[in-house]
Amino acid sequence: MTYQEKKSIVSIISTILIFISFSAYKYVQYPKEGLESTETLHYWGSFVLVLTLVSIFAHIVISIVFNIVFRITTGEKEPTFADELDKHIELKANRNGFFVFILGFLLAMGSLVIDQPAQVMFIILIISGFISDLTGSVSKLYHYRRGV
Repeated sequence: MTYQEKKSIVSIISTILIFISFSAYKYVQYPKEGLESTETLHYWGSFVLVLTLVSIFAHIVISIVFNIVFRITTGEKEPTFADELDKHIELKANRNGFFVFILGFLLAMGSLVIDQPAQVMFIILIISGFISDLTGSVSKLYHYRRGV
């Protein structure tokens, strides 16, 4: 298994663990008041903002730890350059992830158009962000294994 495949697998697992653990942590803090209260909107806004920051920080730390463990176990360094295949796979994975997020964004805005509560919009945005991150990592893994 190549470095890129292993990194994609670690990214998939870490994305799932970060999302599930953060969602479980925030679930107990959900306000019990009405659906449209300012406290509920504050909760969902902070959920999105903090999840984004925690996810970025955790991915950086996991990437550093992965590179250290990879170097110790294999004795190889992280590849210092990306060839055309790597760039092509990265572009395809980004395209797929962005496509999923844009679909989720349109669904979230559509939920407001059909008079759903604002929390439905936030839930759709959060889930589409999670699925788009997974889609990008799975696309990378797929293209490294199967080719472009």
